[in-house]
Amino acid sequence: MNWEQLDWAALDRLREGFLSGTAADGPYWRTPSDLASYDLTYAERIGWKWDAVLRELASHRWQPPRLARTLVDWGCGSGVAGRRVASTFGPEKFDALHLWDHSPLAREFAATRARETFPHLDIVVNASEPRPEALPPYTLVLSHVLNELPPEALQTLLDLIARADAVLWVEPGTHAVSRQLIGIREAVTDRFNLIAPCPHQGVCGLLAPGNERHWCHFFAPPPTGVQNDSNWVRFGQRAGIDLRSLPYSYLVLENKTMTAAGESTSSPLPPSGAARILGRAEHFKGFARVLSCEAGGVEEFELQKRADADLFKQLKKDASHPLYRWERAGKRITGATRV
Repeated sequence: MNWEQLDWAALDRLREGFLSGTAADGPYWRTPSDLASYDLTYAERIGWKWDAVLRELASHRWQPPRLARTLVDWGCGSGVAGRRVASTFGPEKFDALHLWDHSPLAREFAATRARETFPHLDIVVNASEPRPEALPPYTLVLSHVLNELPPEALQTLLDLIARADAVLWVEPGTHAVSRQLIGIREAVTDRFNLIAPCPHQGVCGLLAPGNERHWCHFFAPPPTGVQNDSNWVRFGQRAGIDLRSLPYSYLVLENKTMTAAGESTSSPLPPSGAARILGRAEHFKGFARVLSCEAGGVEEFELQKRADADLFKQLKKDASHPLYRWERAGKRITGATRV
């Protein structure tokens, strides 16, 4: 599939389904061409979100536990999430990639693309939902599934999550989906260490009274040159989307049994005193405002440009979402170090 072969009518239909919510009514793939057109466009943009998450994990040298050598892409769609994860950590880190989707067309398309990309990796197509008790230790990959899950399917998914050794989960960065992901976070903290984006292991500060309007989301930058690529510009105009950045929410978990058994590949817990900016820093004339998440809660702070001009500039240009350790005087940031 290339840009000249795109099925624009199929992309229009898929976009309408995603926007209207009818995508949750059942499988929406009609032909392999649907999936190929989607994989080149919408799925690639999802891949940019995964790239941002995986870069953040790499910056803290986190990898899936050594024993979790089975990669399970649940609700795989065209398979972009599983491919991004396997490529980043290396296909040699895994013995098999399991693919499941309620659409047989999606399962077969994802398997074909995975075999092309990883010819030496065992690609397993699951005709029915994988049973966690039948799997060897596994790393679970979830991507853009919450909008399409009825309650009974969510419970099945929670069972799969509960037995996973690690979970990497990326969703759209909307208020509603983020809040749903926070609810799931709270439900699993007894079993999992919170790797990212949470800078602490306590109750989510967004659940505190007064924070109802806020949500946990970030923005992934597109690859360099996308905004000047005529094919992407045409796609963005037709789809009505902003190519400059992509909002997303995410959650990365590691089972505490892996850490206790010494199977964790890195120190999984965020450093003490770490904070992360939610969303983007807002810049005004002479100062910036940030919504900061840390162990003490979620609060708004201000940074005067004259207090730290380099940090002011960094917050404006940095498209990543690093961890900081603030220096503060009350509600004002006076300096910071990245951790």
